[in-house]
Amino acid sequence: MTVVRTGLSALLLLGTWATAGLVPAAAADSPSSSSAVTSETQVSNGLLAAMQRDLGLTAPQAEARLAAEKTATATQGKARTAAGSSYGGSWFDAKTNRLTVAVTGEERADAVRATGATVRLVTRSARQLDAAKAKIDALSAPSGVAGWHVDPKANGVVVDVVTARKSDSDVQAFLAKARKTGPVTVKETPQAPKTFSAGTVGGDPYYTGNVRCSIGFSVNGGFVTAGHCGQAGAGVSGWDGSAIGSFQGSSFPGNDYAWVSVGNGWWTVPVVLGWGTVPDQLVRGSAEAPIGASICRSGSTSHWHCGNVLGTNETVNYAQGAVTQMTGTSVCAEPGDSGGSFISGDQAQGVTSGGFGNCTSGGQTWHQPINEILNTFGLTLATA
Repeated sequence: MTVVRTGLSALLLLGTWATAGLVPAAAADSPSSSSAVTSETQVSNGLLAAMQRDLGLTAPQAEARLAAEKTATATQGKARTAAGSSYGGSWFDAKTNRLTVAVTGEERADAVRATGATVRLVTRSARQLDAAKAKIDALSAPSGVAGWHVDPKANGVVVDVVTARKSDSDVQAFLAKARKTGPVTVKETPQAPKTFSAGTVGGDPYYTGNVRCSIGFSVNGGFVTAGHCGQAGAGVSGWDGSAIGSFQGSSFPGNDYAWVSVGNGWWTVPVVLGWGTVPDQLVRGSAEAPIGASICRSGSTSHWHCGNVLGTNETVNYAQGAVTQMTGTSVCAEPGDSGGSFISGDQAQGVTSGGFGNCTSGGQTWHQPINEILNTFGLTLATA
């Protein structure tokens, strides 16, 4: 591990790497143009290995899925435009390697099919489902309710309740109110989500007070991370204890995002650390991956892990309060991973917020979408 730490030390002295967890605990030597990044035409063996490990795929299956997901991500916006007001949501089907788009009527179905997507007829539009969820967002949720989200496949809103708390009177009262807003399905979850910040541990990527979190993505002038990691004005230091900058904006709960200015000899790079599992990944944009697509996360504690996008526009009910417009995934995470990068292919997706479980027994996580953060603070994503 000494050699690994030395390698990362050399990198970080050159500037701030916009990764999900720049820690000197496990990183590779300075990346080269030939081995540090995945090319647009060739997938790295490390990424394929991670997808085989976390998604149970063979190398050919992983390659085929990545290619299909790239097509689906490019199709998603076109299909939504073609569907117009009849759009009911979309998702990637890993069995068929196709994007499915829900529409409320046949009149737009052919136009959607022309984009290359598969069509499913549904009763309710995405606008109607989002309106129903927004009414639930206005309710005060008890701790036994883990969160809620629109499920385009079910064409309704799913409310997640903690199994051990499902019979609590306050949970049942909340569900009764939720059902009045529209089509609601109740599902059980083993645990309530929590944020993934951690106390100070030597050799980690950045600190604010006694909290360690992970860097998300580079933006012009700094990097984005999770809001629960620090408040506006709080100073930030790097893994070596030197000053990086300070939180310029932060929101939590309600949202879970923040951005940190970079100075004092540090600068930004459009890279997500692969932790030796995969080559360090270049960031080329922020196109949103569809539900069902594979997605990977880099963080300072558990490093590089992959999974699937489970849902979008989800509300997560933390002990500190609810956070809206989150994306749910099957990727694991652990304390200290908060703020870290979620990436699909070479497209930035969001910063790690919280979840439950760990990377030994498994778990689920949620991230705050990157484009919302950029738009809120008027930031520009640093891209290769």
